Amino acid sequence: MPIDAYVVDFYCHELRLAVEIDGTSHKDGTVAVKDPIRQERLESLGVQFLRYADADVRYNTLRVVVSIHAAVQALLGAGPTSPSL
Repeated sequence: MPIDAYVVDFYCHELRLAVEIDGTSHKDGTVAVKDPIRQERLESLGVQFLRYADADVRYNTLRVVVSIHAAVQALLGAGPTSPSL
């Protein structure tokens, strides 16, 4: 999803919430250097971030889903609740 001059993996416009899935390219090189700059810029526009390693998405999917659900509930002001899975 494009925001400003950047692209995020997933974005909820209503909550101004970006979800990023970081693969190995985010650990070294130019991506690792540019990620904090990109995130800082987008946060200055009011975007909040959740970041997950791609390995967590693959192997700890339930934990990632529960984490996203809790963040959404907090942003909605509903407080954390257990999702119905």
